[in-house]
Amino acid sequence: MKRLVMACALAGGALSMPTHAEPRTAFVHLFEWQWNDIASECENVLGPKGYSAVQVSPPQKSINGSQWWTRYQPVSYAIEGRSGSRDEFASMVKRCKAVGVDIYADAVINHMAAWDRDFPEVPFSQWDFHDCTGGINYQDRWQVQNCDLVSLNDLATEKDYVQGKIADYMNDLTSLGVAGFRIDAAKHMPAGDIAAIKSRLNGNPYIYQEVIGADNEPVKPSEYTGIGDVTEFNFTKTIGYYFKRRGALKELKNIGSWSNWLSSDKAITFVANHDNQRQDTDNTITHKDGNNANNLAHIFTLAWPYGYPKVMSSYDWSDHDQGPPGHGASSCSGGWLCEHRNREIANMVSFRNHTAAQFRATHQWDNGGNQIAFGRGGLGFVVINMDGNLNRNFQTGMPKGVYCDVIAGDYNAASRSCSGRTITVDDNGFANFEVYYNNAAAIHVGAIVGAGGNSGGGDNSGGSNGGDNGSGTGTVNTTLTCANGNTTLGQSVYVVGNRAELGNWSPASAVKLDPASYPIWTGTIALPQNTAIEWKCLKRNESNPGNDLVWQNGDNNIFNTGANNSQISASF
Repeated sequence: MKRLVMACALAGGALSMPTHAEPRTAFVHLFEWQWNDIASECENVLGPKGYSAVQVSPPQKSINGSQWWTRYQPVSYAIEGRSGSRDEFASMVKRCKAVGVDIYADAVINHMAAWDRDFPEVPFSQWDFHDCTGGINYQDRWQVQNCDLVSLNDLATEKDYVQGKIADYMNDLTSLGVAGFRIDAAKHMPAGDIAAIKSRLNGNPYIYQEVIGADNEPVKPSEYTGIGDVTEFNFTKTIGYYFKRRGALKELKNIGSWSNWLSSDKAITFVANHDNQRQDTDNTITHKDGNNANNLAHIFTLAWPYGYPKVMSSYDWSDHDQGPPGHGASSCSGGWLCEHRNREIANMVSFRNHTAAQFRATHQWDNGGNQIAFGRGGLGFVVINMDGNLNRNFQTGMPKGVYCDVIAGDYNAASRSCSGRTITVDDNGFANFEVYYNNAAAIHVGAIVGAGGNSGGGDNSGGSNGGDNGSGTGTVNTTLTCANGNTTLGQSVYVVGNRAELGNWSPASAVKLDPASYPIWTGTIALPQNTAIEWKCLKRNESNPGNDLVWQNGDNNIFNTGANNSQISASF
């Protein structure tokens, strides 16, 4: 699961999360991109910008045709098609994973193509499909989940053989390194069938399911949350309504908490997806909207503490069926839009990552109309303006400093500089924002400008990679103890700090402690004599250091090793 929120707190203006500890909390759908282009995009854009993953178009063999929807008419589970070969797919997964970007495959498992009920390459025969071929009454649960969807052959997903073939396909993708799956048309399969298929999968891939709910329909998105996350179509409909100026932005101040919405920890949020941007363009925000609406809607989605956001990156179209351009997507030309590269969108991915530890909206303000602002617990602050020009002092709740406005410029972590304007927060947390009509501004703790900056979003002292401040040349055994280390299955307690012996603040290199006196964890580590040490307790997954991360709250623990053996304790 990629939605990682680490336990951190503000204490005396310093952040409790050390440098390089930011989770990756937003992903992108590179719709109809080729595998080789996705691999390059991971290396050159997505990894550096902090995206967690890419949703790729269905990789299985499908019917021939130029239309985009041909990808959703599978004829076998072979990994081949217009995005590239099996070898290219495997290379893409490997190259993306090497730069910290996962691949989520769009899994079309509800149906096969609109042929006769015979697919010898799987093989599936007529006995592997339901026999309801008429139209669907969406007020009838049985028809929704047993009849052909727009003539697509509906698989009998309750059957053991069918479940086995689907699981074999998904396990094949997992063997190539795929980390997760979007389950297409999940609403058209009983939740129990999907759960049974999931039980056959190797490992623990991330699952999110396409379920379009409606008040007057019997199949509800909440039925599927026990299996994995679910697409929250209420969010995209609401974003479309307000960013098309059909209601005042001020009404968004409680979005996500409204009745019958999915809980944040189960919701996939998005401004648009590949279906509704073509099929419901009038109600969905796309690149075709004026007033900078697409960028502003994504800024809000990435800033607002609700759900796991997916950025839509598509190509231009003049009719519903139009397929992708015939040349490489990474050229970002000739129809390829590359919205995920827009500075306003790409830099807000970093904003979300750096504010993940304070997953709440604070310091909210609005002008009674279409100017809104809110903070993220002192880790970030955003202003969105769809009324007249705005010039106002805001209480941001953030530590004093000079910050890069990541909407107006790019932040260079190495030089701690900003290519655009900066915004200064004073001793009391106030800052002046001048935001023009149909524009926005955003600052966060990962983009502090100047010598006082801290590119990793941790407190300024905790980000050190550990110079030796002492005069001793020998080592001393130091016993470090973490109390109240209650863990879940597969999770253990580690120590990490500003020395190579303590992993240089990297969770993957942290030192595992012994739970002999659980929930007290201890370990003895040889450290340099007479050296200032900064460290923290850390919970993490034993096999995947990026999962189940929980940092000790508060400031870094600081001590000097001295010349003799010592014992140092801390607590979660």
